[in-house]
Amino acid sequence: MSSRPKVIIIGGGFGGLFCARRFQNIGVDVTLLDRAACHVFQPLLYQCATGTLSIGQISRSLREELERHRNVTTLLGEAIELDPVARRITARRPCETTFDLEYDYLVIAAGMRQSYFGKEQYAEWAPGMKTLDDALNVRRRVFAAFEIAETLPPGPERDEWLTFAVTGAGPTGVELAGQIRELATRSLANEFHSIQPEEARVLLFDGGDRVLKAFAPALAHRAQRVLEKLGVELHLGVHVTDVRSDGVTVSSKADGTSQDFATRTVLWTAGVEAVPFARHAAEMLGAKTDHSGRISVDADLSVPGHPEVFVIGDLAGRDGLPGVAENAMQGGLHAAAAIKSDLKGTGRKDFRYRDLGSAAYISRGHALLQAGPVKLTGFLGWLGWGFIHIAFLTGVRNRFSTVATWLATIARADRSDRSFILGGSGHPGEPYTWGTPVHGGYDLTGGDQGDDKTA
Repeated sequence: MSSRPKVIIIGGGFGGLFCARRFQNIGVDVTLLDRAACHVFQPLLYQCATGTLSIGQISRSLREELERHRNVTTLLGEAIELDPVARRITARRPCETTFDLEYDYLVIAAGMRQSYFGKEQYAEWAPGMKTLDDALNVRRRVFAAFEIAETLPPGPERDEWLTFAVTGAGPTGVELAGQIRELATRSLANEFHSIQPEEARVLLFDGGDRVLKAFAPALAHRAQRVLEKLGVELHLGVHVTDVRSDGVTVSSKADGTSQDFATRTVLWTAGVEAVPFARHAAEMLGAKTDHSGRISVDADLSVPGHPEVFVIGDLAGRDGLPGVAENAMQGGLHAAAAIKSDLKGTGRKDFRYRDLGSAAYISRGHALLQAGPVKLTGFLGWLGWGFIHIAFLTGVRNRFSTVATWLATIARADRSDRSFILGGSGHPGEPYTWGTPVHGGYDLTGGDQGDDKTA
């Protein structure tokens, strides 16, 4: 058995992946535990959801990504328990059995999940946008909504299927709303006979007084004008207070009045919270957490009283660190550097986040880029947004493929991956699920009752 220090990294997102990479040729044994065993480029999930990009273009197997890192082992499993005294992690396999892993150092990079602010029942009608499964679910619902509307006569029921509600006007909500309108006005505009896709309504709800609150006011107002020109209906200063199978209810923050909107497709991008393991880990470590479950850490990103445990990325609750990919990347590199400093016997340095800027896609030819004094909008912002995202995509093949897809989309207004019907519409309560796998093929006569959650 190896006597080298054991490092366990929980989560294969930006933080976990960058941390694992940094241990190449270092005298430690690293185990990267992830419940999907793949790295997902979350900033482009909405493009997968709206058919521009395929799953393979925004994700890559962690084994493939780390195959040259001989001291890194990738395992499929979900961390469920932590014993800080024994320095042991218990993980669950997809088949529901468990296994244990011992560590000398632990890096918690499990990320956040969608928050429904205590109204978990909303999740049935309003999927979030945090995982590949979420993106595929959204894709089925969006494309199926147009198909179902095509089969209905003009009237209120058809209008419900041609109305899309998006909650939360942060980058993901804005990008998703803009993409659905682009889909309706460009990609699908000439493909239907009974309906006019460009008449589809996209409603964007947010409790603030402007979209993209993390951006400079001038940039946010520019984005707002572009969205309105695109046809997105903005409803600001409101909270979503109910989500149903056939609509949503929103309440005004100013006077408390409520308004109902009939829609069959609600997409949720408002709020995040810690995953269950992170809350359990904080309790076992005696660490403080904020209202979203972020774990308080010391200046070097370690948990107070537990210098062998680091928390990075969205979960690190310190000095208002932003929940962006760049914070996770830098945190992963810092945790690895701190562990290497321990092994060398030199002192750790404090973590200093460097804000390298933010970017948000609005529509074709329009994006925002904010990096220090540099603030770009329109076409220049769009080019900057594209370069940044390509630079951080994992795998050279994914980069070239994504660029080629984007160029084709610009030229033809097409969506490269619009397959959705296998697995049903994604809407709860549908009478049956199409495309149930049977002996390597598909049973197109109807499957089990209820909603099929698989892709």
